[in-house]
Amino acid sequence: MYHLLSGFYKYLFQLDEYYVLILGLDNAGKSTYLEAAKTHFTKNYKALNPNKITSTVGLNIGVIDTDGCSLNFWDLGGQEELQSLWDKYYAESHAVIYVVDAFDRDRIEESKAVFDKMIASELLKGIPLLVLANKQDLQDSMGVREVKPIFNQNAHLIGQRDCMVMPVSALNGDGVDEGIKWLVQCVKRNNVVRPPRNQSDN
Repeated sequence: MYHLLSGFYKYLFQLDEYYVLILGLDNAGKSTYLEAAKTHFTKNYKALNPNKITSTVGLNIGVIDTDGCSLNFWDLGGQEELQSLWDKYYAESHAVIYVVDAFDRDRIEESKAVFDKMIASELLKGIPLLVLANKQDLQDSMGVREVKPIFNQNAHLIGQRDCMVMPVSALNGDGVDEGIKWLVQCVKRNNVVRPPRNQSDN
């Protein structure tokens, strides 16, 4: 009887699980952003010192529960030799956060080229896309008005999906809440195209 009730309780109260990729060039601030998201949405979470966050080689994983769902983040390394591994995760993902180093003007075209290659994948067709113009805490960083036209040049590849460009500072947390809340609304709206993991497994 206990197992029956326990199973029923879990069925009633389990959170819908969504998988979110965090992509972008190395040093864009992906891991710092993930730490900021965990800090903002997880009670009593002890964040890493930003000075101790190093470039991701492989995969960082993080989970936050918010608004009735569980977001599972896959933060993938952005070095050129690691970008070829990204597409191994596309089919399982429900959304993509693409982090742009808005302070590094020298690499903005490189970041755009990587972005275009990513969104051209059929495996990501129709899934929500959040582009973050990161490092807004630094003077002379490019704002959304400057970043958006660059990444919108191939709008036909973005298609009809939910897409948003937002300013953020992963270092001090500005803009993190707004981006995550927008993303949650989008993945829920996209349930028919890509249902949450626990529903699609049933």
